[in-house]
Formats: sequence, structure tokens, C-alpha cells
Amino acid sequence: MTELKYKRNFCITAHIDHGKSTLADRLIQRAKIIDDRQMMNQILDSMDIERERGITIKSQAVTIPYHAKDGHDYELNFVDTPGHVDFSYEVSRAIASCEGALLLIDATQGVESQTVSNMYLALEQDLTIVPVVNKIDLASADVEGVKKQIDHDLGLDSADAQLVSAKTGQGIDELMEAIVTKFPAPTGDVEAPLQALIFDCHYDEYRGVVVHIRVKEGRVRTGDVIRLMSSEHEYKVEQAGVFKIKYEETGVLEAGDVGYIIAGIKAVQDVRVGDTVTSVANPASEPLPGFKDVKPVVFSSIYPIDSNDYEELKEAMEKLRLNDASLVYEKDNSLALGNGFRCGFLGLLHLEIVQERLERDFGQVVIFTAPSVRYKVKPQGKDEIFVDNPADFPDGKIEHSEEPYIRAVIMTPSEYLGSIMELCRIKRGSQTNMQYLDEKRVELTYDMPLAEVLFDFYDKLKSYSRGYASFDYDVTDYRPTDLIKIDILINSKPVDALAQLCYRPGAVDRARKVCERLKGEIARQQFKVAIQGAIGSQIIARETVNPVRKDVLAKCYGGDITRKRKLLEKQKEGKKRMLMAGDVELPQSAFLAVLKEKQDD
Repeated sequence: MTELKYKRNFCITAHIDHGKSTLADRLIQRAKIIDDRQMMNQILDSMDIERERGITIKSQAVTIPYHAKDGHDYELNFVDTPGHVDFSYEVSRAIASCEGALLLIDATQGVESQTVSNMYLALEQDLTIVPVVNKIDLASADVEGVKKQIDHDLGLDSADAQLVSAKTGQGIDELMEAIVTKFPAPTGDVEAPLQALIFDCHYDEYRGVVVHIRVKEGRVRTGDVIRLMSSEHEYKVEQAGVFKIKYEETGVLEAGDVGYIIAGIKAVQDVRVGDTVTSVANPASEPLPGFKDVKPVVFSSIYPIDSNDYEELKEAMEKLRLNDASLVYEKDNSLALGNGFRCGFLGLLHLEIVQERLERDFGQVVIFTAPSVRYKVKPQGKDEIFVDNPADFPDGKIEHSEEPYIRAVIMTPSEYLGSIMELCRIKRGSQTNMQYLDEKRVELTYDMPLAEVLFDFYDKLKSYSRGYASFDYDVTDYRPTDLIKIDILINSKPVDALAQLCYRPGAVDRARKVCERLKGEIARQQFKVAIQGAIGSQIIARETVNPVRKDVLAKCYGGDITRKRKLLEKQKEGKKRMLMAGDVELPQSAFLAVLKEKQDD
């Protein structure tokens, strides 16, 4: 085994699209742990969905060897992390297994909002940070400008910055040397009782749960009996090893190592990310500090299209939860859709990814309800309650209601300032700070309701600023709001899965949009279908799907008008009877259409 002083554990963190996965590709290629025939772009992004969208969703660890200029062989464990704000919990877990962080900055975009928040995540864990300026091969690269931003915006020393092009491989050798010389070696005593932190897991069809661990103290060998400290369950280690794209069995993991263990764990619910693994023969006295509990901000219910598939969906959710520790869910029930789950997500992209993963990885066809945030509501004469599901909204008079607010930090080139301030005003934001970072860039700070950011804020921000503005937020507190529930009625029958909670002044507009979108999705019937939005008994929006008509007059060539009238009256009576007995099937696309905000012209 490699000595502790010749190991380095670090992660690659940055704003979205600054080139983390490409840099990971170059480091792997430089270490030659796989041959050139198997090499492909985004090699650590193992899910199809990551490749298609060009984003990283799961942190991936890999161990690479490196022969340094000082003549020693080093073992580098690194983690490629996601850049999107919805997966910041994934980043925080990756950071906890490292001693150093490469903070990647795009030479053409400069420091962006997520760059700053990822730096603070790393500083909270006392990591050594090395700034890396990427994409220096591009014609529009402004290396000197970015160095100024590193000094001014981040408070780091730009003299330490490494200049690389992850695409062409320029500067990679110097970066490898910097990793060895600037990052500290891990600490830990190989002879101490075993303490290992679980930072991720996934489910393997043949081997059960594969546990990803960072060993802080002691060692774990194949054949050892281990204990999971939170659940007290004991298992025998069948395999231990490191990640070299594929699993490479080493038979032992020691203090400072990042690797995996397979111990025949079949019950998915026994393993928790953030738990501590110890040895039964020589147990540790106390667990390692885990990760802070995740706080979901977006809530939505999820149902199988066929209610007989509920058990399959339940199993799929348990396996997905193992691999995505930020997913929170509990059982739920709907009149329209039967049994399902009420889920909490970290954002709308997280919701979309969970839906796609359920469909692709687990073969589940599911329906999601309109997303909502968690409100505080005080019904008259009763205690205050939390409401995130429109079905739980109390009937009768409400004394007051509160909604969650966020502190949003937006960085933008100054020429787009006007349109972005107008967007924030429409979204009920109040400006708390505005700071010019340099001649061209402005940082805006806004307090705004989380519910307004949910749907299309991010898309509009990108389109108003031609993709240059960046956005980061954290949830701050609750503030009073005027909250009402919009019911959606199809042929006078309420569909509980389409109900929404909404700010009263925006209710009519929201109800109209939902009705319009549903009209485009519901197939025409033999009878007229009314789609209505209502607050209580008051109808505030309506759209009508016109019936399909059979031409009953086709066989009448000329002749008396009364004969034609008689046929039309007969058709009218038939349609009336049909309307009373007719039921409208809502396609899955109708539920999805409600989720997608239509871009305003």
C-alpha cells in the first residue's frame, strides 16, 4: 500500500459548464489508467442522462497513479462534482471526503455565483483551495481579467492560479505537480480503530449495496466484520478496493484511502449516506460527524400511471434514494391518481432528473403533480401548520399565511442590468444590495419568494442576459403572504392532482395559463369539455374543448328543412346524455404541460 504522505485526496468544483468533467478526462488520460480506445468524453459521467444534457449529476470518485518530479509515486484520489445549484448537496458530500479542492474558473466567463458558493463550501470544511483558470486556448479568454477577479471577488492569491486548457491538455503536467506540492497529505492512524465515512452508495443487481467510503482512521480488509454505527447492523466484507473507472479490488483500504466495500448488504434501507463504518473486533468509540440534513425546497407528488405498479415504484424509490441522498419522500394518496409518494427536491432540475432516472433506470412510467413550496398557514381558531400539498390546504377562514423567501445573488454583465432588475421586480423581488465588481460586472442581491423562482425564473434570466448572468440562492426565512388555493375542474369535477397554491394577485393569470395548456393537451371528445380554474366556488378562468361532430346531414340532399332540424336535435340530445355519463381521460402529457411554463412572447 502507498504510504500516507504519498496520497492526495481532492475534488474538482466550479460553476456549471466551466469544464470540470473535461479536466477529469484529461487527468485520467494523463495517468493512462485506461487505453485510448476506451477513452471518451465525460468518462466519469456514467449515466446516459448526464451525457445527453452535458451536465454532471452524480459525484464520481477515481484513483489515479502519478510519478512526480521528486521521483516518488503518488496516489491521487479525486472527485468530479456537479456544478448546478440543485446538486450542491452532492458537492458538499464530495468535499467532506477530501483535503483539497481545485476551484475551476472559465477564462471567458470569469468568476460566477456558483464559483463563490462552492468556494465557501470548501472553506467550511477547511480545504486547501487551488484556483485553476480553464479554457485558456479560446480566442475570447481574458486570463489577466480572471486573475484580478480571483484576487478581488474570491480573496484568493492569483499567483497560485494554474493556467490550463482541459480540452487540449495544455498545462495539465504543471497542474499535476501543483496537486502534489500544494495539497496536504491525508492524516490518520492505520493502527487505530476503524472509522470510515460513507459519502455515497449505489445498488448493484448482483452484489447488493456498494458502499463508497473515505477511511479516516484504521484499515478495513476483505473478511473483516464491520458495523454501521447508526443502524447497528453487522456485515462481513466480501470485497474492498478503489475506483479506477471500473472497480479494482485491492483487498484492503487504509486511513486516507477513498474506495468501496461490498458486504452483501441486501436491504437498501439499512445504509445511510453520512453514516460511519467501524470494525466489530476493534470498534471506534464514536461516529464521525456526518452531513447536515438536507432541506428540500420544492415539493411534488409522484404516482404510477397504473395503480398496480405501486409496489414496483416503491422499490425503485428506495434504490434511487440510496444513490441520491438529497431525495426525501413519504407515502401520499390522491382521489384521481391513487397511491403514490410526496417527494421533496432541491430544485426543479432535480425533480426533472429524478423523473428521468425513474423512467430510464427503473422502467417506471410516472406522473408528477405541479411543484409547490412549503407554506406556513394559520387557520382561524387552530394551530399553525406547514402546507406543501394543495390537498392539505385548510377549508374555511385563514388568519394569516407565510411563504419561504430566498436571498438570491445574481452576477451579470452591466449591459443586461435593466432587464434583469425588471425580471426580479415582476417576480416580487426587493433589492437589498448592488455592487460593481469591476467596470463590466455587477452583483445584485435580492430578497424574493422561493415560489416565484421555481418555474421559469432561471430560463428567463438566461434568455434576458444571453446566457451570461449566473444565479445562486439560499433559503432565508418566512414572510407573510396572501395565499389561496386554485382548483382545476374538468367538466365540473375537481382534479386534485392539478390543484395549486398561489399568491392571490397572480391567481387569475396562473389559472388562465393552466387552462390554456390543458386545452392543448386534452383530446376532443364527442361532447363539449369545460376546463375551469376556481377559487372556492368562484370560477376565475375557463377554456372549452369543442366536440368532434359527426356530419348527420351528409345523407340529406335538399328536402325539407324540418327533416334536417330533426336530425340535429336528435344529435344534440345524444351529446347531452354523453356529457352526463362521459368521463375525460387526462393524458400524462397534460400533467407535464402544467409543469412547463410557456415562454412569454
